[in-house]
Amino acid sequence: MDSSTVVPFWGPSTSYLNFCEEDYVVTRFVAEFINTFSSLIFIIYGIYGLNQLRNKQQTGYRSVSYLGLIGVGVCSAGYHMTLKYHTQMSDELSMHLLTTPLLYRILTFQASPERTRLVGIVLSILFTIVMVVHMAMDEFVLHAVSFGLAVYMIATRTSKIIFQQVTDPTLRKKLRNISFFGIFCFGLGYSAWLIDEWACGFLINTRHAVGLPLAFLTELHGWWHILTAIGGYVAVALVDLVTTGELHEDPTEHLAWPLPLAARFIESQTGSWKQK
Repeated sequence: MDSSTVVPFWGPSTSYLNFCEEDYVVTRFVAEFINTFSSLIFIIYGIYGLNQLRNKQQTGYRSVSYLGLIGVGVCSAGYHMTLKYHTQMSDELSMHLLTTPLLYRILTFQASPERTRLVGIVLSILFTIVMVVHMAMDEFVLHAVSFGLAVYMIATRTSKIIFQQVTDPTLRKKLRNISFFGIFCFGLGYSAWLIDEWACGFLINTRHAVGLPLAFLTELHGWWHILTAIGGYVAVALVDLVTTGELHEDPTEHLAWPLPLAARFIESQTGSWKQK
């Protein structure tokens, strides 16, 4: 489809960010086809997590983070489908709605009631400041830095809690491997995000040369969605496990794909390295 002759169903773009995927190439109803449908992986992981909670206790507050994953997927898909300013804001808001409850859970783990209330107040104030400044001033740096800092705090604090709470060395090692895999996915996804921006011209020329469906593989922002969805699910699942005391047995095989496969691969590689 020649995108230059397409009349967009959603009208002209009003978002101030537009990624390397060419707009309305596949259909006039979806601005960025791959970026839209790759966002659905967040929803899949969220639904899987909620399904795993069905037979567990106190699932109300535990479901919040999995609902956050679903929210990220819905808002991201809406943004890339329409390329409107308000859907862009909802996409960026959803990222903080995912990380803030996770921060609250790990920062209040085994904390006193006074500290718990203080953390809740501080996080609420910071969340409000970040989003008001971001939306009122079209300011992107504060949003990006605060999100990156939240991810860093979640990763480091979760690893520390695993070390403190898990006494079985084998189980601790497996959980740490899963944590490192999630961090690796975030890092690899961020690299794909940067390359998608820096090498956009080359990527577009490559897509035109190879044609569909192979051109879909060069949509690196879509890979960012997939990789960060995996990393986000790892964060949500591990925070849920370590803050609810459900670490009496190995939970690896109950986690969503590809975590069981990744855990076995990392374990085999570290075992081979030790033998050498």
